[in-house]
Formats: sequence, C-alpha cells, structure tokens
Amino acid sequence: MGMTMTEKILARGCGQKSVRPGEIVWCKVDGAMMDDILGPRVEIAEKLKELGASIWDAGRVTIVSDHYTPPANSKQAEIVKFTREWARQHGVSNYFEFAGPCHQVMVENGRVCPGDIIVGTDSHTCTYGALGAFSTGIGSTEMLGVLVTGEIWLRVPESIRIVLRGELPESVMAKDVALKVIGTLGHHGATYKALEFTGDTFEKMIMDERLCIANMAVEAGAKNGIFPFDEVTGDYLREQGTPCGEALASDEDAVYAQTVEFESEQLEPLCTCPHEVDNVTEIKNLDNVTVDQAYIGSCTGGRYHDLKMAADFLKGKKVARGVRLLVSPASAQVWRQCAKDGILNTLAEAGAVVLASSCGACLGVHSGAIGSGEVCVSSTNRNFIGRMGSKEGQIYLASPLSVAASAVMGKLTDPRMI
Repeated sequence: MGMTMTEKILARGCGQKSVRPGEIVWCKVDGAMMDDILGPRVEIAEKLKELGASIWDAGRVTIVSDHYTPPANSKQAEIVKFTREWARQHGVSNYFEFAGPCHQVMVENGRVCPGDIIVGTDSHTCTYGALGAFSTGIGSTEMLGVLVTGEIWLRVPESIRIVLRGELPESVMAKDVALKVIGTLGHHGATYKALEFTGDTFEKMIMDERLCIANMAVEAGAKNGIFPFDEVTGDYLREQGTPCGEALASDEDAVYAQTVEFESEQLEPLCTCPHEVDNVTEIKNLDNVTVDQAYIGSCTGGRYHDLKMAADFLKGKKVARGVRLLVSPASAQVWRQCAKDGILNTLAEAGAVVLASSCGACLGVHSGAIGSGEVCVSSTNRNFIGRMGSKEGQIYLASPLSVAASAVMGKLTDPRMI
C-alpha cells in the first residue's frame, strides 16, 4: 500500500520505512519558528532556564517579531525587546524584526525546504506546505520540548485530497478557492487531517497563490496543508536561493480518507460572513452590506500578486467616501518590490493608506483595529468575534480583488460588477 506526501515526510522524520494514519510517531524536526506573541516570553524562556537546558540546534530556529511590530505601546515594545534580546543571548542568528509576518519571512529567507518537518508557535505555520513541507502550528509548551530535544511526537494524520480542475474564471482568486474548500468541508471538517491539493488548476497556480491556500488549511481544522513538488516549486526555491530539498509526491495507490472535487469554472468571488470562517456565500449576495474599512494584507492576502491585482483594479478609481482602505504588504521585501514597480503609488492614488508590513490589524492589536459596530472586509484569514478589534465589530473575509471592489463601492461588491 502506498503513502501520501504527508505520510512519507513523517516516515522519514521518525526513521521508519512507512507509517499509517493514526500511528503516534516521534519525529526529528528540521526547523522551529517562534514569533513575538507566543515565542520565548510565554513560558519558554523561564522553563528553559529552570531546566538548565540549551537549544538543541540554534541554526534550525527562526524567531520573527511580527505581531507587535511596530509596537503600538510600551508593553508591546517590551515584548519585542525581550524577544530580540533572548534570540541574541541564545545564539539564534535567524532573528527578524520589521521584516513582516513570520510565514512570508520564512519562505523568503530560505527557512523552508520541501520534505521538511517544521513546527511554529502560530496556527498558520501550515503555510509552508505550499513548498511541499509538513508544517504545523504548536503551543508554547510543545515548543519548549522541541527546543530542548529537536523532536516532537505527532499522530500521523489521515489525508483529504482536494482536486481542482479547469480554468479559474476572471476575478476569482486563490482566496476564493480557499473559502470554497473551507465552506464545503466546514471549520472542523478536516480536524487533524492533512489537506493535499491536486489537479491542473493548482498546478497552474504561482507560489503566491499556493501560499494563500496552504495558509488557510487550518481554518478547516487541518493539521497541515500540502502541495506536491513541481516546476513551480523548484523555480520559486531557486529564485530565493533555497535548496530544493526532497521532492515528494503521493503514491498512486495512496489511501485517502476523502476526496473532494471541484470544477474551477463553477467558482465565483466568495465572502465569509461573521463570525465563522466556514460561513461562506457568494459576495454578490451581500451587496446590501456597507463597509467602514477594507483591509488588504497579512500572511494570507498581502503578497505581491495580491497587491498587483488590487492595484490593477483600482487604477483610475477612488475609494468611496467614508471608507478606509488599508494596505499592509506581506513582508518588507514585498513592500519594496511593490514600491519599485509603482504598485504602492497606484494604491495610494486611489485613496489607500499603505502601512508597514505587520500582523497588527489582522489580530486587532494596532495599525487598523475596528471599533464597535464597524464593518471590515479583509483579505486576512479569520473573522472571529473581536479578531480585528471591538467584539461588536463585524468582519467579512474576501479576496484582495473583492476587498478593492468593496472599497470603491462602499459596500460588499463582486468585482465583476464594476
């Protein structure tokens, strides 16, 4: 019996020829990522000192201060200061600050290779599956164990194969595909399972699009999301100067818990309504919902392709009176490239406010939090109560293109209608 990609990676990690879903295995970790919000300051620093232990391999650890940068107050500044100093004291040279959200920083800086097992103190660590890695979010206590031993126990997940065929219609983006999958499976439909993305539509997607889809896998409850290694993966890694790692694909006789198939031609621009990510409908059904804020950014919807699509749409248009359009590129590298290519200027001319690359507004801690009764349409990944500020606020999730269209019209808008 064959194995899926996820099973192959975990088998390598635990030193076995094969593994099967449901097995508990101890795996060697190829990389560990911590951020400022759930990194060293949360139990890890104190317990590591208490144990008198050291990091098993500082070269395999990456720390990114992204949630609280730039700091909005002295408390956030102290947290970032602590994170920075802890990284230096423990010899973690791969420390990043003001570089952008951790997941984009990881892939841009060669911290992910195909076939790797990577864990991180952020639920959207599953993003790295776009490069053919097994990556998943863990808690701070689990991370303490990883830092000391370089290993972690995992239950081998069953795999759900997501098959997408055909050409995506005009104005349908990767975010719409992700929302379609989540809306179909439900927010717990893939709990502790692996989502494997196959089919000619996924094969044609550029890496920016794949990263968006893998990022959202956890919103269906998945342990990880993963794409097969192909020419797109190889080209991306070579452009970043990253080793190609181990190119893996699932065996033809691999066993899946479920196969879900979609036809691309049937997809439309979608939107997630408050307060669950699987509360999905076509955005054209919501054209009576006025918006106060539109947000394009984050590790989900702020990459170069996302901003270019929004800028191309907004060229010659203006943001509606009374609407705040905020744009936060997914990394400092994306920010610079968009500035060089005139994308940021186009967005600003349309009325957008371009922010630093940060997680701030996505989780409502700074740089765009919403107030009571306000409605925000966002290209981010979650719309939970209080996620972007006030618990009395309303968050709708959509693609960067749909967010741009909504900003122009002052209400939730299908971009094909303008």
